Amino acid sequence: MAACRRRGRYAASDPVYTYIFWLLIVPVVSIAWRNPPLTLEQVRYSSAPVNRAIPVTKQKYVPTSGSYPKGFLVSGVHVGVKPSNKYLPDLAILSSEKPCSAAAVFTRNKFQAAPVIVSREILQKRSGEGIRAIIINSGCANAVTGKGGLDDATRMVTAVDEQFPPTSDVSSSTLVMSTGVIGQRLPIQKIISGIPKAFENLHESHQSWLNTAMAICTTDTFPKLLSMTFTLPSSPGIIYSLAGMTKGAGMIHPNMATLLGILCTDAPIPASTLQALLTYAVDRSFNAISVDGDMSTNDTVVLLANGVAGGQPITSHTSEDGIAMQKTLTSFAQQLSQLVVRDGEGATKFVRIRVINSPSFDDARLIASTIARSPLVKTALYGKDANWGRIICAIGYTQGLAHKDTVIPGRASVSFIPQDGTEPLKLLVNGEPESLDETRAAQILEEEDLEILVDLGKGEQREHEASYWTCDFSHEYVTINGDYRT
Repeated sequence: MAACRRRGRYAASDPVYTYIFWLLIVPVVSIAWRNPPLTLEQVRYSSAPVNRAIPVTKQKYVPTSGSYPKGFLVSGVHVGVKPSNKYLPDLAILSSEKPCSAAAVFTRNKFQAAPVIVSREILQKRSGEGIRAIIINSGCANAVTGKGGLDDATRMVTAVDEQFPPTSDVSSSTLVMSTGVIGQRLPIQKIISGIPKAFENLHESHQSWLNTAMAICTTDTFPKLLSMTFTLPSSPGIIYSLAGMTKGAGMIHPNMATLLGILCTDAPIPASTLQALLTYAVDRSFNAISVDGDMSTNDTVVLLANGVAGGQPITSHTSEDGIAMQKTLTSFAQQLSQLVVRDGEGATKFVRIRVINSPSFDDARLIASTIARSPLVKTALYGKDANWGRIICAIGYTQGLAHKDTVIPGRASVSFIPQDGTEPLKLLVNGEPESLDETRAAQILEEEDLEILVDLGKGEQREHEASYWTCDFSHEYVTINGDYRT
């Protein structure tokens, strides 16, 4: 044996090396045999990369410039909420140079997170006026964390308040949001220590807005940020701005709000009008999207208005200015919320479900919502299978319809509407199935965007419609959520 070693070779009969062979080599070979290298098709493209590099297919949704409202400053910095995060921003601050009017909608999940409870109380105490800032952390939801969680949320609020010059108003003027894993306490000292740094980095630049949008991301594959300019009838010479950021890719199926969303404008709108505008817009945007049917504990959408651009205040949502603002805000909120669906965990499809000729908006929305969260519909979309029977099934079991004749099987029609302008593919017409062109169906389902049109049948007082936006269910969704905490 010694001679063999001196020659640089080992005898196969050597017990030590036989043991090493069976202990180390065989298991490695076995694992490699059972887990061959990933093919190009198997590589994960739809989940957030560890370094948060934006996938090529999603880069088109990230703005390279923006028109942001006057008087708002933002920042996104790294504090390391999750120990595994070594450098990515995870603490965001949005601040106004002038106190704002504020409105919000919150989750109706019974297990409401500490930030939801604290922010709601602050808005109620201030009647929606005099808000100066919002602080948001990602990486930990601070949900189902008991009294300690409430204390942590309050400490975040207080620490931000202390960054502003003292005033005679002692009540808090900061709202707080958190997103991430449920049931874990915040590393509160890291966050408190990072707040001065976040204030030092406050800026109005596009890059600052983008950094802030990135700081609130969790499993998102890209930061969701939009901005626009608009005018109002009473002040045609004033250019107003509206900006918004949101986060979310999973646990998305709202009721009164969804995920996290922050919108702000420099238009002059008091809190009472602002709440009416936001509630209407959210019902047709953030409340009309679904990724997986799960309602989060932390869902919050906030709208701030600081009035820095000047002009006539919008004192009523039914005034000429109010109607114009409602249209602008609703359209903007729809565009912003739809980015969440486009970034749905593991999603490969972006689907609009439109229900028309309903006796009421609420019934149309209930039907669209039921289809949107059907696992069978969503898996068929992923498999590019024109299994329209699953759509009809979902329509038929929709619960809570206010009108008994909303769904009349002999009057219902279903079509696929391609987004390239070509002819719709009729699947069901007045309760009668059409001969399915499988080739045409496959072509339509090959595309990323699709509309499913459900026509409940024309008739007296059946002029209402509603839309819901959703995505498909893929293998990737299961993979992402199977190891979310790790």
